[in-house]
Amino acid sequence: MRMRSLAGIVILVIVLGLLGCGALGCSAYNQLVGLEEQVNAAWGQVDNVYQRRADLVPNLVETVKGAANFERQTLTAVIEARAKATQVQATLGTDVIEDPQAFARFQKAQGELGGALSRLLVTVEQYPELKANQNFLALQAQLEGTENRIAVERRNYNDVARGFNTRIRQFPQNLVASLGHMQKKQYFEAQQGAEQAPKVQF
Repeated sequence: MRMRSLAGIVILVIVLGLLGCGALGCSAYNQLVGLEEQVNAAWGQVDNVYQRRADLVPNLVETVKGAANFERQTLTAVIEARAKATQVQATLGTDVIEDPQAFARFQKAQGELGGALSRLLVTVEQYPELKANQNFLALQAQLEGTENRIAVERRNYNDVARGFNTRIRQFPQNLVASLGHMQKKQYFEAQQGAEQAPKVQF
């Protein structure tokens, strides 16, 4: 009788332990899913502001084209950089945040577009008629606002990605993340040369 009671208690403890582990595992998985959704939402915002910038470029180029003798090479570089950034953005999809090489290609293409736009705005300084054009000034203000939004959304994305990446490395969430095939998310990093202030005057 005593052995049966002891065996029953041991079985009960094992069953309760398994139920407890299962509940903890479900809770950890649900928390990780919530964090991953935050990362995906933040990525969506980053994608939106990059798309906004890409949408401004054709209007900016058309406005600048109207200036007599404007450097066609500068405009061509902007148009090509926009096409490349838009193509990379469309090709990679949402898996980009888990693939270091794809993320690097995305960031490089966006950096090239940003650099081409900066060169365009510096070149505009030589054209007084453009600096007085109201359409150009409005587009320039929208572009500057968009660049600020890009910086904010990149920072927000990095914050939620860091939270997710930290959580999937901690025990026992690392076990749950492994079983759920949850992967580390990539971070935005400063572009090469970003430590030097650009010499742009408006």
